[in-house]
Amino acid sequence: MTPSSVARFMASLFPASANAKCRLLDAGAGVGALSCAFLDRWKAGGFGFQTVEAFAYEIDEKLRGHLARHLSAYDGVEPHIIAGDFILLNTQGDLLNLGGYTHAILNPPYKKINSGSLHRQALRTMGIETVNLYSAFVALAVVLAAPGGQIVAIIPRSFCNGPYYRPFRDFILAYAALRHMHLFESRTKAFKDDNVLQENIVIRLERGGEQGPVTVSTSTDDSFSDLVTHSHPFERIVFPDDSERFIHVPTSTAKSIIELSAGVTHSLADLGMTVSTGPVVDFRLKEHLRDMPEPGTVPLLYPGHFNLNGTEWPKPEAKKPNAIQHTPDTAKWLYPNGYYCVVRRFSAKEERRRIVASVVDPSAFGSAKMLGFENHLNLFHQNKNGLPRSLANGLAAFLNSTAVDENFRRFNGHTQVNATDLKLIKYPSRKALMDLGEWAISQPSLTQAMIDDQFEKIST
Repeated sequence: MTPSSVARFMASLFPASANAKCRLLDAGAGVGALSCAFLDRWKAGGFGFQTVEAFAYEIDEKLRGHLARHLSAYDGVEPHIIAGDFILLNTQGDLLNLGGYTHAILNPPYKKINSGSLHRQALRTMGIETVNLYSAFVALAVVLAAPGGQIVAIIPRSFCNGPYYRPFRDFILAYAALRHMHLFESRTKAFKDDNVLQENIVIRLERGGEQGPVTVSTSTDDSFSDLVTHSHPFERIVFPDDSERFIHVPTSTAKSIIELSAGVTHSLADLGMTVSTGPVVDFRLKEHLRDMPEPGTVPLLYPGHFNLNGTEWPKPEAKKPNAIQHTPDTAKWLYPNGYYCVVRRFSAKEERRRIVASVVDPSAFGSAKMLGFENHLNLFHQNKNGLPRSLANGLAAFLNSTAVDENFRRFNGHTQVNATDLKLIKYPSRKALMDLGEWAISQPSLTQAMIDDQFEKIST
């Protein structure tokens, strides 16, 4: 259920309207918290409507009774309580000709939808390709909106980046203008009763609008006591040269160190490197895994084998296996022993840094010829081979800098760091990274302050 403070805030984001009649959509309405917040604003003089038709979809029979009572309490409102599946009813059911909504306010459900599911097939008939119910609800609301229709939704921030939501990003940016984004900076405080693993964001879209500057606001939680609002040119939200259409959420008008740096402009391809997800999926190769190294095995590396002091392998006390058999069945998943830079794919819920990079030191594995990298690691390599020692160390130091972490958080709001995300980061030149690596190798130990100070020197 949407907290009342969040519902009121979402209702406040709609621009004033002098339309004589409002057609309001609330899909997944629950007991009507969002519709009621919208109607409360109307009754308080926030809109010039004379009448409102409210179309509230709710699949739960127990909630529909409360929903009907709440909406019927407003004079001048003609409520339509629609029982059933919002997606199916509006793609292949009797409600196909409704649409024309002037306003939509949504807190859609979060659930993955499989590529062969009935929902996925129904959405494709509307030109919508997406992997989750929340993005499906938003995309369908855009389809059903009248020209100039306003859509306000609170959704997880995961759509902003990553390959899975690329078709959804393309869809909404093609058919609507992005007007406002509000970011809750804590992943735990805005929805205290939920186990939230990623940041939530409120977006306002305008159906068929011409894209212009985007308002970005932030608050720590749903009290909005520290609300801050800025306006940004669209080029800072979706970079013109970004083929993935990542949506950035800058939290200040000042450009980041990365944006300002004349020395951080190179792609991984420019550097002769690539990054891949660790290829060893342990449950698929279970019969080949071993708790400890033995003849015929090679090291198998998990995130738990890396810490601030380097590589710790094997770990007898670990719950994960330390080795994998080297056989014809496993050979294609293995890499030659060497120096690599690895980044954990998942960070802890409120961890200080989102990107945590480590150096794989071949000396930790004795005479091992090959290494296995488990699927929870991202791996930087050169054509499936190791990196020069200084390059691996420089890359890790660069990725562990505060500047990179702050820039990364502008488009990534959840606990996962994908290889695609790392591919789109801009890097210093190969020489600058190797110089940084030589410096890092020469230090007895590294602190965050030391890394950040050295990064500033190489980034100009």
